[in-house]
Amino acid sequence: MATRTSGKTWWVYVVRRADGALYTGIALDVARRLLQHGAGRGAKALRGRGPLELVCRRRIGALGLALRVERAMKRLSKAEKERLLAAPRLLRAWLATLPG
Repeated sequence: MATRTSGKTWWVYVVRRADGALYTGIALDVARRLLQHGAGRGAKALRGRGPLELVCRRRIGALGLALRVERAMKRLSKAEKERLLAAPRLLRAWLATLPG
């Protein structure tokens, strides 16, 4: 049975809050999702913590893979995320190690 999101491209994104904390999420439309976050809708971790800065977004593909990437990224320490975000080559290599 097909779902509303089957066949669509999912993205993983990382947002930096005003206090420097990083938030990782997934979306079909990152720009629209950031507008929602900015309006206080969605993730509680971002409400009232702006301004928000999009630090990174990567096309992932299928929803299942996007969920796995998001979960793996959320398990990283802030220092590990910062290291990956500072070097796109490292981020690509890290993404390639994930099952999918």
